[in-house]
Parts: sequence; C-alpha cells; structure tokens
Amino acid sequence: MTYYPLNDFGPVMKGMVIGGLGIFHVFLAQFAIGGGMLMCYLQWLAMRRPKVTSPAIDPHSQLFRAFLDSYFKTLVLISFVLGALTGVAMWFTTIQVSARTIGVMVDEFHWIWATEWTFFCLEIVSGYTFYRYGKGLTDRARMTLLVLYSIAAWFSLFWINGILSWQLTPALGQPGSLWANFFNPSFWPSLFFRTVVSMTIAALAGCVVVNTMSEIGREERTVLINRMAHFLGAMVVMPLLAWWYFSVIPADSRQWVMGGSIAMTLFFMVSAGASLLIGGYAVMALIKQRLYINGATATLLLALAFAATGGGEFVREGVRKPYTIRGALYSNSIVPDEVAHLRNVGLTTDDPYPLRDAQAYPNNQLRLGAMVFRDQCSVCHTMDGANALVHLAGSWTLDQKRLNFAKLQHLKTFMPPFVGNAHELEAVVQLVTWNADNRPTDWPDTSQTAPFTEIERYLEQAGTGSGLSTLPPHTNSADRLTRAATGPQ
Repeated sequence: MTYYPLNDFGPVMKGMVIGGLGIFHVFLAQFAIGGGMLMCYLQWLAMRRPKVTSPAIDPHSQLFRAFLDSYFKTLVLISFVLGALTGVAMWFTTIQVSARTIGVMVDEFHWIWATEWTFFCLEIVSGYTFYRYGKGLTDRARMTLLVLYSIAAWFSLFWINGILSWQLTPALGQPGSLWANFFNPSFWPSLFFRTVVSMTIAALAGCVVVNTMSEIGREERTVLINRMAHFLGAMVVMPLLAWWYFSVIPADSRQWVMGGSIAMTLFFMVSAGASLLIGGYAVMALIKQRLYINGATATLLLALAFAATGGGEFVREGVRKPYTIRGALYSNSIVPDEVAHLRNVGLTTDDPYPLRDAQAYPNNQLRLGAMVFRDQCSVCHTMDGANALVHLAGSWTLDQKRLNFAKLQHLKTFMPPFVGNAHELEAVVQLVTWNADNRPTDWPDTSQTAPFTEIERYLEQAGTGSGLSTLPPHTNSADRLTRAATGPQ
C-alpha cells in the first residue's frame, strides 16, 4: 500500500471540507457555462434588429446590448475567476484529503486533463477579451468572442464530466480503454443534465441582475426577464434526464437514494424539490403568463438553485460509496485487492508517518488506534466532531464494537471492509471507548488480554470484499486501475 501525509481539519469532517468547496465551485462553474450561452442568445437577439440610437424606434436591441455590456458580462467574469480560484483550491484540498484518488484519475486521464485545460485557457482569453474590448467591437466580432467563450466553457464541462462520471461507472470490463472509460454509461445523461442546470442558473442569475438595473423601467426589465425565461424552459427535460441517469448507475447506488441511506435520500429530496419549485414557477409564471418577478423572488429562486446543486452534488458523491472510484479504490484510498494482505501484515506496519500529537494518548495501544483511524477512517469521520465515531459507536459495548467494526461492510454496506489485523481493530475499539469516556489520563492497555481469537473469527466471517451484493470480492477491479492505485511495490 502507498501511504500519503494527510491533513487534519479538526472537528470538521474532511469530506465536508472538500464537499462544501466542491458545491461552491460547481455552482460557479456551471453559471459561467450557462452565462456564456445566455450572452450568445442575447447578442443574437440584439443582432436580429438594426442597430439604432432611438429607443422609441427599437428599444429592445439597445436593451440587450446594455445588459451585456454593463451587467451580465461582469457577473460572468466574476464567476469564471472565482470558479478558477476554487478549482485550484479543489486540487489543493483534494490532494490533502485523498491524494491516491487524484493520482489514479491523473494516471488514467492525464491527456484528458491537458485537453480540458486548453479549453479553459480559451475560455479565459475570449471571456476577458469581450469584457475588455466588447463595447468597441462590431456585432460580428462580439458574437465570435461570445461563441468562442461559450464553446470553450461547455467543452471544459464535457471533458471534466467524463472524468467525474467515470468515478461511478467506470468501464471495468474494458481495462486499458481510455475512451471506453471516458464515455462511460453515465457520461451522456450527466452531461446533458449539467448543461440544463447551467442554463437554469444563468437565467436565474440574469433575473437577479435585471432587477439591479435602476436606469430602466419595469416594462423593459420584464422584456429581459421574459427572454431569459426561455432558458428556464429547458428544465422540462430534467425529470427525463434524471431518470436516464439513475437507470444507468449501479443498482446499489440507486438504493442509497431510494431509502438505503437516509442522508442521501434527504439530500436527493432537497435537490428534486427545489428543482420542481423552480421549474414549476418558471413554466407557469414566467413562460406561460410572462410575468415580471422582482429582485427578492429572483434571489429566492437562485438560492433554491444553489440548494438543488448542493443536494445533487452530495448525492453524486454519496452514491459511489464505499468507493471513490467504483470497484478500484475504496473511499479511504485502499485498493480492494490490498485488503487481504493488510489483514495479515497490519495496516500501520509500513506507515512511515508519526502521529502529530502522540503524547496526548496514555499508552501505545491508543497511539496505534489513532494511526489506524487516521489511515482508514478519518476521510469520512472525525473522532468527536462531525460524523464522529464517538457519536456513532460510543454507546456500544466493547463486544459490540469489536463485532461491528470487524463486519463494517455488512453492518453498513456503504462502508468499506475493516483493513488491518485483530490487534489494530482492538486498538480502534479502545480509542473510541477512551474518547467516549472523556479521555482520562490513565487507560488500561488490552493488547495482552483482549479476545483476539474471537476478533479474528469476526474478521474471517466478514471476508475482505465489499458488502455490496452486486460486487463480488476481487472480481471488480480492472488490473490497470489497481496497479495505478497501488503504485510502485
């Protein structure tokens, strides 16, 4: 097994750090994508009419130009700048949380990443050029820049989507095939769904911005809002795209959403409910009745879109459990084919990194437990903060802890199997118990007295494979992905 130094975020769960940052990044990035499409649409509308200076003759053409030149393009610029910054932050944070996962993804898709970065560069250059020089350009030149920006932004999504969707539905039956993995079963429904989401976010943000334009009257603002409502019409295909997506993901992943995991079901309902409210209002009020909406309503709808994005991203990440790359890498960065070996030699035997606060533990057994917790549990749990082991298991008896930790993948099938030997399992049991008892300065060492024969029997009964019935142990890892995750031996 390859070991990496891991950062500790204290009482905040590592998954919450990367998840919260990811939601913010995805929302901004999708707004930048949809914003480019919306600006192309409004520029096209402006070009359909002759360019005039008298609002009495043709107010709409000048209105669309004013919106593009003074407001929305600035908002899009902010979104892709912040999107770029949070993208870098995502890389930085993910490497601290799950370096092995990033290593496998880069190994598998390094040329895809490079291609995506070229499109991102084109997005930045064309977007900034329009921001800086757009007012002085001809309509044709303006449209050219906006089309370049929009295409570059969408293709950036195209390439990233293939990598992200691959984490859940890799083409494990075709090891070595880059394109089979890239165009994986969930690629197209995910891509189209994200495109519609991008259009929705852009349209709602546009409605908010329109209400800040105090120099134009309500009638003109209504014209702009009604035009942007055309983008919201794409939401009618969301249920079909969602059904398509859920039909191609693994059956157990669907089960998490349909009640197998209360948290995932709750976040799915938040996302679906918020989307339904936005779509219903858009169709009935903005498209059918062509109503005007004020800034407060537009902001509320945009906030609902953010909630829908957050819920959707939580579900997308959650349904991969117990993996970060399905069938190839568990959520704690352990390869399935390594579990049996580490059961024999121990998870921490070759771990080269010392504990930062070793003196805080009363004995060596608790120090061993802390190392096991760091290597195996800390990516999804804290000890006494968010999603804490003390809260989840602190009230169990010692025998319950030993049994349940040994059979984790069967107790909760979205958990990976326990990795390590009986002594390491007992060390974690004692660590959780010690923390639940408020960390006394004196604590007995059970490394000579614990029922290790019984713990070993529990581990043997649990087996070394995933608890998912649809993924038999050791038959689900593509050889090349396993080698990439394992690294040099």
